[in-house]
Amino acid sequence: MIKCNYHTHTVLCDGKDTAEELVLEAIEKGFKVLGFSAHSPLSGEDWCLMPDTKEYRKTISELKEKYKDKIEILCGIEQDYYSEKEEGFDFVIGSVHCVKVGDKLIAVDDKAQIVIDAINEHFQGDSDSFAKEYFRTVSDVVNNTGADIIGHLDLIEKFCEQVSIFNPDSEVYKKASEEAVQELCSTGALFEINTGAMARGLRTTPYPSKRLLKLIHTCGGDVIINSDCHDKRYLDYGFEEALALAKECGFERIAYLSKGKIEFAEI
Repeated sequence: MIKCNYHTHTVLCDGKDTAEELVLEAIEKGFKVLGFSAHSPLSGEDWCLMPDTKEYRKTISELKEKYKDKIEILCGIEQDYYSEKEEGFDFVIGSVHCVKVGDKLIAVDDKAQIVIDAINEHFQGDSDSFAKEYFRTVSDVVNNTGADIIGHLDLIEKFCEQVSIFNPDSEVYKKASEEAVQELCSTGALFEINTGAMARGLRTTPYPSKRLLKLIHTCGGDVIINSDCHDKRYLDYGFEEALALAKECGFERIAYLSKGKIEFAEI
């Protein structure tokens, strides 16, 4: 496969490494393209760019020039659904990290107990109702963020291999998630196969689930493989497993971004 990654975080948000350290790692690993995707600023959240994107843009711009003969570098943004929309990036990953209840944002991927407590407090203990609200928001993420790539589609399953929070086999859950996929497939945005939770030891398989990947294929969607890298050691973590999963679900090609356009490589 062509080695690329477009979901990459640095010390400027919640990553462990500088942007240059990640570039050097990508070059060492033989990457064709490295796309950075800092979290868009979100009020009160310290895992996002603070307070704006100026330093981030400048840093990536300088690296683009410095390493232009060795690797293609892209400056993207992971645009959260509830952030103010950012413009002028090479690409946008649209992600939903929170469910909104009134004026309160509830993180779905911080700690399992946060989700459990929110289900009990705001959804009368009904995890399916929480899932419906999450997938309702996800179904609108491309429209709301202008995303080129849909980030970790079923992120609410992050902790489910360790803690029984949601039942992906319930009729309510399946209907909500499948309706979101069908809506998103109509946008033409790419769905990422995201190996980030695997690198953290939280999941044994990528996002999204095999069931949803098969539906994406049936609905004519395309996929791109990303590591959601927060640590340079895992820049290409799980790529072979992700590629095998894509093939198992019926995909014959994987997308990648280069020189301002979407291209495809056969599996």
